[in-house]
Amino acid sequence: MHPSIFAAKTPDKPAVIMAASGQTLTYRELDARSNQGAQLFRALGLETGDGIAVFADNSPRFFEICWAAQRAGLYYTCISTRLTAREVEYIVRDSGAKVLIASHSLHATASELVELLPEVDRFMLGGVVEGYRSYEDAVARMPAVPIADQTAGADMLYSSGTTGRPKGVRHALSGESIDAPSPLLGLVVALFGASENSIYLSPAPLYHAAPLRYCMSMHRIGATVVVMEHFDAEAALAAIEKHKANISQWVPTMFVRMLKLPEEVRVKYDVSSMRSAIHAAAPCPVEVKRKMIEWWGEVLHEYYAGTEGNGFCYISSREWLAHPGSVGRSLLGPIHICDDDGNEVPNGEEGTIYFESENQFEYHNDPEKTASARHPRHPNWSTLGDVGRLDDDGFLYLTDRKAFMIISGGVNIYPQEAENLLINHPQVADVAVIGVPNEEFGEEVRAVVQPVRWEDAGPELADELMTFCRQNLASIKCPRAVDFERELPRHPTGKLYKRLIRDRYWGKRNSRIV
Repeated sequence: MHPSIFAAKTPDKPAVIMAASGQTLTYRELDARSNQGAQLFRALGLETGDGIAVFADNSPRFFEICWAAQRAGLYYTCISTRLTAREVEYIVRDSGAKVLIASHSLHATASELVELLPEVDRFMLGGVVEGYRSYEDAVARMPAVPIADQTAGADMLYSSGTTGRPKGVRHALSGESIDAPSPLLGLVVALFGASENSIYLSPAPLYHAAPLRYCMSMHRIGATVVVMEHFDAEAALAAIEKHKANISQWVPTMFVRMLKLPEEVRVKYDVSSMRSAIHAAAPCPVEVKRKMIEWWGEVLHEYYAGTEGNGFCYISSREWLAHPGSVGRSLLGPIHICDDDGNEVPNGEEGTIYFESENQFEYHNDPEKTASARHPRHPNWSTLGDVGRLDDDGFLYLTDRKAFMIISGGVNIYPQEAENLLINHPQVADVAVIGVPNEEFGEEVRAVVQPVRWEDAGPELADELMTFCRQNLASIKCPRAVDFERELPRHPTGKLYKRLIRDRYWGKRNSRIV
């Protein structure tokens, strides 16, 4: 249950193939280079329980680094390449990472981090800029043998909170050997038929939880992982045909883009090798999923889970056709749907979704958020903050998102951070940032602004506010458009009725304050 086993068993088998470039990393190379990485981390003084941060594009080196950290008993935090230097700095500091490894392609942002993170050891992949050392040169000097004190490390990934600041999800290290099996691996094998013979296509950025964890699970069983440098709809179909990929993972936006290809383009590619097309991260529109099943067959597998690892729901294509819109039944423990007072509600009624699980987690450096995720009377019930309902067969349906979180193209976006920025603009009296319908991405970010002077409302101010956001936040968090209202609906206590604003964009014209 570890790539080192396959380095001995099938040393020349590709562990990683990059879809566009064809660059290949064998299991022998992955084992040797991850050993060298672990040796480097020890040479830098990192001990079991310490952390590193990876700010990098998709590449074979990404896996070498993560497996090096895993076998050195470290936490490895993978950071979105879309973030600004200040946002990266926050995550590195909050996670306690002692080493930062960045891609040369991100040199503009990485260069800003030199002054922001002077105490952190900084390395760069694919070249160097001032303030960084070459990671490749550093590991090349290390012996390619296991360190003496190998023990299993773990990822520590960040999930944004309702306050707008990302929150690290931290699980206690197991203390087990590096090849100890994981619960996720059992699910991947049992549900999706993954095996040593699998060819797994990963079209998404590796800094996201699911792509990273599933790719590493494939390495644990000796499968080959085909990684797209960047997602492109036609290129994804071509990769399936070229590599005869038989298992893959997607977000619904990718389905939309593939379905929108001209028919003559879609039929060019043979996708019959695909046996398990897994999807998650965002609700999939019913008609989109139905069309994908018609195209690819009953090979779609959907799950609902979070970075927190507190629960897991699953539904097959056949089950979904009988329960359209469901995200499945829980496989790791009972689900409880509760009202605002924590009381369970009958099947069919909506409420907060709680998973019952002994798998405890914490939001790093945020005990208040950790406590808010626990049920008030059942400490082993925890929630991701989502709202839903159960049917009589135990299938779960999501009916709302946590705190009006925006899900755009499978990426979770919390609007509070943009709101906190915009409210400081001198021409903004009040603001609400919401998700509005977008045919391709599901949702897009929109700002609704109450200007200080109504006569200033117009395209010029809208452009100024969007530019203001892009100068201070990652572009994905910024509004793609700005609308103006004379006055936003607030309760006398100051509470903003964001639901009333959002509902107008989703066709709910009769929405009321209740």
